[in-house]
Amino acid sequence: MKFYDCRMAPNPRRARIFMAEKSIVLPTIEVDIVNGENLREPFLTVNPRGLLPTLELDDGTHFDEVMAICRYLEELYPTPALLGRTPVERARVTSYQRKAEFEGMIAGSEVFRNGHEKFSVRSIPGAPHQSVPAIPGLIARGHQTIGRFHDWLENTLSRSEYLVGDTYTMADITAQCAIGFHAWIKVEIPENHAHTQRWFRAVSARPSAGA
Repeated sequence: MKFYDCRMAPNPRRARIFMAEKSIVLPTIEVDIVNGENLREPFLTVNPRGLLPTLELDDGTHFDEVMAICRYLEELYPTPALLGRTPVERARVTSYQRKAEFEGMIAGSEVFRNGHEKFSVRSIPGAPHQSVPAIPGLIARGHQTIGRFHDWLENTLSRSEYLVGDTYTMADITAQCAIGFHAWIKVEIPENHAHTQRWFRAVSARPSAGA
């Protein structure tokens, strides 16, 4: 297998942390999103959508989307179980991961892409052959959504060590990477969110956080 990566981007980081937790080491090819390398050949031959991360299998099969990659790897390397250990836990991981993805990751992307000059005509990913102009009004909406994300994190983490109980899962990985990505838009965890601050210190101290 081969892993197509971009070190500064939050979605590839989610997959890297997931792999690091499972001690999976793959050959990696770095692709520069900011300067549009993902929108040109030869990468478009690998992935016509221009999305990262992308996983390439030994038989030449390629697929993108972080959760597709992680579900595939969870099947091959089931320990530790990062997508849940029981039916209820798997459902909660799916639900919480999705919430962190929309209100943390995507909201952060709205703020970043609609305010960054390099993305002025490619404000959404997955459209390499189209001009998609930035919409400045989405910056305020993104910040508003991130506020809800922080409130949800604080409330959830007031009841448990991690987002889904006592074990670190994909839900934590997505929320952790969202907060890391927010540094690019100068958004931090609110100082009075003590439970989130405690959780973020803990997940940031895991060896996988440096992946």
